[in-house]
Amino acid sequence: MTPQARAQAAIDILDEVVAAARDAGAAADVIVQRYFRTRRYAGSKDRRAVRELVYAAIRRSGERPDSGRAALVGLAEEQPELAALFDGSMHGPPPIAANEASAGASEVPLWLAPQLSGFGLLDRAPLDLRVNRLKAKRADITIADAAPTPHAPDGLRLPEGVQVEKLPEWETGLIEVQDEGSQLVTLACAAEPGMKVVDFCAGAGGKTLGLAAQMADRGVITACDADRARLSRLAPRAERAGVTIVETRLLDGGRESEALGDLIGAADLVVVDAPCSGTGTWRRNPEARWRLTPDRLARVVALQARLLDVAAELVKPGGVLVHIVCSLLDEEGVGQAEAFLARHPGWAAEPIALPAGRPHGPGLRLTPSDDGTDGFFVARLKAPC
Repeated sequence: MTPQARAQAAIDILDEVVAAARDAGAAADVIVQRYFRTRRYAGSKDRRAVRELVYAAIRRSGERPDSGRAALVGLAEEQPELAALFDGSMHGPPPIAANEASAGASEVPLWLAPQLSGFGLLDRAPLDLRVNRLKAKRADITIADAAPTPHAPDGLRLPEGVQVEKLPEWETGLIEVQDEGSQLVTLACAAEPGMKVVDFCAGAGGKTLGLAAQMADRGVITACDADRARLSRLAPRAERAGVTIVETRLLDGGRESEALGDLIGAADLVVVDAPCSGTGTWRRNPEARWRLTPDRLARVVALQARLLDVAAELVKPGGVLVHIVCSLLDEEGVGQAEAFLARHPGWAAEPIALPAGRPHGPGLRLTPSDDGTDGFFVARLKAPC
């Protein structure tokens, strides 16, 4: 591919990404993979160059652009060498017209700028692993160029681009891909061997497996989710990790209590890693900024509150409910925890001691700028005895 053709390919992909963000379609990574699957003529250097253009344009624009061309024209305003590729040559983009509309530059959507600016949400996210302490110690892992993460005791950080699933350590269950921040908020749960634990929004089970390792695979974890496809991925992951204490339950959204009647008032620990805006993970998924709207935020905040209330019924007297969101918005973090405590007299927030993060209201917050992790809020809420 010529440099001009690469620029046009980036525009074509960005058009699809913009449409998918508007219509709740596929993620950018999926769109990029799908694009090149039908264009075998593109070599590895072509694919890498086009992908870099796509993500540079996405990261530059906090607001959803009108089109892929507007996104790349905006980037070209800052890169003269890119602007020169808009020359109308074969397979390349037409010249940039005078006063042509372009995407503006911003870190976050303007309506969220007062809350989210300055958190480093456009920095490149690292590739972190969690060493599975059921099978190995961090010192035993000798992956080339791996280094201990700054804070998490079981964390390793790899160079960008490593294909983790091809490593023998992954195939044998010695490691799992997990951001250091996710490892730390799992540690905040303080799960212990023999506990009865409910992972209320388990998804594909990343935190479930971390909890099982904390528990030395002794006790029981009931991993729940309303997404059948995501929950189905947990069983093979648990088998690979050597985890035997996990049972799964598929929930019916809006009727969760019906599937959990036998657990009411029985759990030592309930973890609610609720659906959220995902603002804390925008380093990894920058086009997600284009998907979030005030209406969608209001819906997930209401859902979080409802799930916390349902989960609270499962906690035994003196037990703990842990509220986790990969968000930096106070509506989902500190505000959600404070609202829960106001609705549930007798419950109290417990202090959290982690090697990173800062106290934030009744919980603790991790940020990319301060901790080098994804953004998280976590609160430990203790039930009355």
